[in-house]
Amino acid sequence: MTSATHRSIFPSAALAVVAAIASVACDRPAAEDTPEPEPAPEPEPANTSMLLTPEALNETAPDIFRARFETSKGDFVIEVHREWSPNGADRFYNLVANGYFDDVRFFRVVAGFMAQFGMHGDPAVTAAWRTRRIEDDPVMQSNTRGFVSFAATSQPNSRTTQVFVNFGDNSGLDEMGFSPFGQVIGGMDVVDQLHSDYGDAPPGGRGPNQGAIQTRGNDYLMEAFPNLDFVRRATIVR
Repeated sequence: MTSATHRSIFPSAALAVVAAIASVACDRPAAEDTPEPEPAPEPEPANTSMLLTPEALNETAPDIFRARFETSKGDFVIEVHREWSPNGADRFYNLVANGYFDDVRFFRVVAGFMAQFGMHGDPAVTAAWRTRRIEDDPVMQSNTRGFVSFAATSQPNSRTTQVFVNFGDNSGLDEMGFSPFGQVIGGMDVVDQLHSDYGDAPPGGRGPNQGAIQTRGNDYLMEAFPNLDFVRRATIVR
């Protein structure tokens, strides 16, 4: 994936409402009358065995659905409209529903441009999906702030698992075929706060190398880019 000014910017050398509202009761009961809160349950691990058989993950998405992303910075929600980009919506639905994005890093965050993620932390899973391309969809919406599209190469029908959220007006990507399938409807301020100091991959920045992510996964990212934000869990919400 190269720079954003090219069709190949994304996957080859190419987010629920923030739930942090604190409510303070004026008449709080005495401490001894207040039961200790139970700790939040740990997220269940992704079903990696299913993720190794992408050909089986081919459900048709609902016409409209929402996906909640719980991240290291907070939560955001993407609302997907299948009519905008049917193939993209179906792929995104199956990825979220089967835990693909859990523990995935936001490996390419370019301030003022976009936040990209979707390379799995397990190289075996990445390899299984690398050739599971979907056909292109017509561009029905525009790549403006908050809209979400799949990354792609300069070749037709090259979308796989990488997606990006637009930080601003990137409508110039429309004519390059990037078809938005969803929009962040809550928590865009969380997306804005994702760690962006690494920037793009070299030579445009000092971010991760996608080839190394493919071969080493999260081991590489955690060692060399420890400040990257990540998805704790992504789920379908009705």
